[in-house]
Amino acid sequence: MIIKHEAVDPLAFDELKIVDYTAGQHNSSSFAEITVPAGVSHRLSWSNRSDKYYYVVQGSVSFTVNKESGNLAAGDVCLVPQGERFSYTNTGSGDAVLILVHTPSFRLECEGFED
Repeated sequence: MIIKHEAVDPLAFDELKIVDYTAGQHNSSSFAEITVPAGVSHRLSWSNRSDKYYYVVQGSVSFTVNKESGNLAAGDVCLVPQGERFSYTNTGSGDAVLILVHTPSFRLECEGFED
């Protein structure tokens, strides 16, 4: 299966721009690109279904998984196991771009978010 970037409609989640290449498909994993503007954070969240793999393509982000925190730059990965709480913030001056893989695939109804 080939999926062209221009064939996927981006969606907004808070201030993030997400291009979910596998939305609506029944795959064993899902694949998305996330653009995080400078200073923007992903609120504290968790998945009741999936492990999440975040790969930093561009920029820098500070991740917190449970109580562990670290700064990631291009080429770094953060693994968020199912059920563990996480958040991240773009700590750079420009956009950060992340690749996100969910295994098993993403389902919104299985995600938890704190306000």
